[in-house]
Amino acid sequence: MQYCSNTSKLHKMIPRAIQSVLQAREAQQPVVTINGPRQSGKTALCRQTFPGMAYVNLERPDLRAFATDDPRGFMASYPDGAILDEIQRVPSLLSWIQVDVDERRQMGRYVLTCSHQFELNRHIAQSLAGRTALLHLLPLSVAELCASGESPDIDALILSGGYPRIHADALDPATALADYFETYVQRDLRELVQIRNLALFEKFVRLAAGRVGQLLNMQSLAADVGISGHTAAAWLSLLEASYIVFRLPPWFENLGKRLVKSPKLYFYDTGLAAWLVGMTRREHLPAHPLRGHLFENLAVLEFLKAYFNRGERPRLHFYRDSGGNEADLVLENGRQLHLVEIKSAATVSPDAMRPIGNIRRALGERVAAATLVYGGSEAQKRSDFSVIGVPMISGMTE
Repeated sequence: MQYCSNTSKLHKMIPRAIQSVLQAREAQQPVVTINGPRQSGKTALCRQTFPGMAYVNLERPDLRAFATDDPRGFMASYPDGAILDEIQRVPSLLSWIQVDVDERRQMGRYVLTCSHQFELNRHIAQSLAGRTALLHLLPLSVAELCASGESPDIDALILSGGYPRIHADALDPATALADYFETYVQRDLRELVQIRNLALFEKFVRLAAGRVGQLLNMQSLAADVGISGHTAAAWLSLLEASYIVFRLPPWFENLGKRLVKSPKLYFYDTGLAAWLVGMTRREHLPAHPLRGHLFENLAVLEFLKAYFNRGERPRLHFYRDSGGNEADLVLENGRQLHLVEIKSAATVSPDAMRPIGNIRRALGERVAAATLVYGGSEAQKRSDFSVIGVPMISGMTE
């Protein structure tokens, strides 16, 4: 499968855009914590960025037992600090790290990685508030995969997603993603919570993938799976905690009209979402009813990754009013708004930006710019909006 026109040039460690930010944060704080999905490249990034730093994989049972049973002795084993991989496996270590960095007052002593965001973030807020920089590393962006600037094969990228090993080792995406999901269910879920009916949970995840890029109706999803609304909400929180899905909130202000307030549902990896709904080969995609939604997911992810890779907290929303006018993304910069429409077609339709025009008139001078992200490869500057392809998103957000 061809992912980019320069696929043959990809190396085992694909350069990550966030690396310079990681180096800068490590020089400014005693601890840096990198959150992100399993297999998003956190370990490779840390070990390449800090090759002289001791490395500890807390997935190893012996090291995990050492850190749990004798934290004082464990910490003494690394007098110059360390990379502590998968720190959520031993959250009690965070209190010992706090004591250590407060005593030594040295920048860059510890680099932590984490694959579960909710529970560990609570521990970090209690133990390392003001002592750690927080970064997010998601799977490879289109910009990272096509750093040469050559146009990507969008359909192939939707199917392959961004997990680094799929690209660096030329793995078959369907096989790799099936293994990824099975490992997630068998290992990560058992760490987070005991789910009695794994088959029902898998049905829930697959039906959630079928709603990608759409307004989230929790009661409808629960009914289709055959579970209670409470269970559906709990399971969705699990998917969020382990970086499988995220919710995009609506943008609304008191504009004198009712705006839709339900979030939209997206996956952190389009390849996984496509695999979950049964798209395993290139020929499945062009006529599939979810292609447009998956393209939208790919574009939204590219915006999210662009902000995260600069160490910034994105303020991303969507807009939809009761009159049917919709902007797929609203980028907030103070009081100014940038409206984004996302269309998978490779050509620009004359009516593509009509809803955005209606929104601009409603919001007035707050709208600073408007952009159409489409399935083509040529950038255009029109009188009222810009047109860009997915690989150009990262540069647009700078």
